[in-house]
Amino acid sequence: MMMMPTFVHAKKKTLAVLISGGGSNLKALYNAIENGLLTDTEISLVVSDKANAKGLEWAFSQGLKTLVVSPAMCKQLEVDFEAVLLNALEEHAIDVVVLAGFLRIFKGDVLTAYEGSIVNIHPSLLPAYGGKGMYGNHVHEAVLANQESHTGCTVHLVTANVDEGDVLGQTQVPVLPTDTTETLAQRVLEQEHQLYAQVLQRWLPTIAPKVPSFV
Repeated sequence: MMMMPTFVHAKKKTLAVLISGGGSNLKALYNAIENGLLTDTEISLVVSDKANAKGLEWAFSQGLKTLVVSPAMCKQLEVDFEAVLLNALEEHAIDVVVLAGFLRIFKGDVLTAYEGSIVNIHPSLLPAYGGKGMYGNHVHEAVLANQESHTGCTVHLVTANVDEGDVLGQTQVPVLPTDTTETLAQRVLEQEHQLYAQVLQRWLPTIAPKVPSFV
């Protein structure tokens, strides 16, 4: 009797994108997937720590699953924020956690469960202008104050030490004599939108899925 070959269908990598604001990097990643620039990948969950985050409205309008995990509510209910978040990630079979303007720092359960599978994008060329308090316009203000000739953005792994995880990719951005905090932030953000998808396209195939592929 001839045995029929067994085909293993590769499972798409499932992403949870975590936001705290407008979600511009979330939108860029979604568009990269839609346009075939980020393949074999799907955004399975969008999580925000703020119920009024504008990015949540946009995600919902695109038919993406959304969730709010409020630290204040968790405290009121006497439950651990990271434990609640981890439960949601596991419930949605998330392979990789993608931070996109998410302002909370992980310290426990999520870091342990997703070690090596959490990435962030930072608006500087790490290790420069990284660490506690260095986020958003705080970074750009410091770059301008120090009269740097260039800055950029970095995709890196997330570890217990803030902004010290392995660098997965960087893009350099010149600092112009006429730059303000706002103009510099905008040009860096434009590069973030390109870099994040490029790095994920290269890096995601190296990450083992959290759940087995179906045969």
